[in-house]
Amino acid sequence: MGGITFILGGARSGKSSFAQNLATRLSVGSAGGVTYLATATAEDEEMKLRVARHRDNRPAEWKTIEEPRQVAGALSGINSAVVIVDCLTLLVTNIILEQGADQQDRSPDLEKLERIVMKEIDDILVQCRRIRGQVLLISNEVGMAVVPPTPLGRTFRDIAGRVNQRVAQEAEEVYFLLAGLAQKLK
Repeated sequence: MGGITFILGGARSGKSSFAQNLATRLSVGSAGGVTYLATATAEDEEMKLRVARHRDNRPAEWKTIEEPRQVAGALSGINSAVVIVDCLTLLVTNIILEQGADQQDRSPDLEKLERIVMKEIDDILVQCRRIRGQVLLISNEVGMAVVPPTPLGRTFRDIAGRVNQRVAQEAEEVYFLLAGLAQKLK
């Protein structure tokens, strides 16, 4: 056991359910259990409901860490049989917004934002290699939809796409989810 599995797909494609089922199978008979690292923030009522549904769908014995931005730091103290990071797309969003980018920004500094995000992703990958258990990284595929109409939307899409490429390159296994069906890509 050990290594990185990357789980990619569109919104509501079944990524989290697939990861949770995989984590359950991988953790049977293993010491250390499962740690679920969530990057979502609940800023409004609708998001609070989404977070609650995700929480209710996880086994009670799993450890949950909520960390919207400093994921590499949070991973540094984990020693579980299986770790789920859900999701990298929200992490990218959180970092971009933390840097002061918003919808009013007509020309976000793509290079600066990408450097900051990719530094965190590279640090995450280092921590994933340190963990003796299996790490399941989840992300949205954002490049198959319409081109976003705003500079910030295009910046987000571009950075998220590069994050996904980097993680897929590093992972031993990559799955793509579509309509609840998993296709192994690597």
